[in-house]
Amino acid sequence: MANIYTYKGANIRKTWLMFTVFFVVVIGVGFVFSRAYGNSNILYVAVFFSSFMSIISYWFSDSIVLSMAGAQSVSFEDAPELYRIVENLSITAGLPTPKIYIIPEDQPNAFATGRDPQHAVVAVTQGLLRIMNRTELEGVLAHELSHVGNRDMLVSTVAVVLTGFISLLADWFLRSWMWGGLRERDDDNGGNNGIFIIIGIALSILAPIAVTLMQLAISRKRESLADASGVLLTRYPEGLASALEKIAASAIPMPTANSTTAHLWLSDPFEGQKKTPWLHTLFMTHPPIEERIRALREMGR
Repeated sequence: MANIYTYKGANIRKTWLMFTVFFVVVIGVGFVFSRAYGNSNILYVAVFFSSFMSIISYWFSDSIVLSMAGAQSVSFEDAPELYRIVENLSITAGLPTPKIYIIPEDQPNAFATGRDPQHAVVAVTQGLLRIMNRTELEGVLAHELSHVGNRDMLVSTVAVVLTGFISLLADWFLRSWMWGGLRERDDDNGGNNGIFIIIGIALSILAPIAVTLMQLAISRKRESLADASGVLLTRYPEGLASALEKIAASAIPMPTANSTTAHLWLSDPFEGQKKTPWLHTLFMTHPPIEERIRALREMGR
């Protein structure tokens, strides 16, 4: 099994690098805002709150995501074939068998979540089970188990929380500036905080965009890595390639989909909705499905 997740050590290092970058951004934004307000407590609050929210999301992310998706736990008796496939792939991958959920949605899709391999969850939609044959289902589940083996779930969870926190902090700063609170403080200090107010306004606009793009870039890269790791697990790239083709051909919407959890799914749950091409490319949570299929089939040559 050691050869399946050859990238695990590097992946963990990149994970901690990403945490470091995010926390540096939080601290930097908090520092600028604290100088603009002339109150160092803002920096301490920013660091404490971002750390606290990361811990909460780490422990409870699976329950939150499953609840948002309306997922229902199933036993072996409820879905024996699904259980056997997940169990066999988990044994091959050297991972604990995750809990299995089915989502009452017609769109074919799946995701994995949980704070670590010992507390992992794999969820599939009814639509996926309906249209996939066994080899295609194995390809999809191998992809999701690769997210577990590659430790992607922690990264995704913390990235979402820190991105949301920076956006909230920036919004709060902009509102305070618009309502004149910062201008009054600057006047009281003889304009000494003016440069930090200008920097703070710029950060309030640019920081949420920057961290969101960083989060999405990480998500796209990890989807590609999970595709490759899943193929190493099944030794049959055509299974996942064929599954992605069926998913791409489906035009069924997902009413429960939302932008907060879109990056967790096997395929973008908003796929097929009309978007401006440039914006879609910039803000998409997954690599283009055609590119993924092409890359998978090149692996099989």
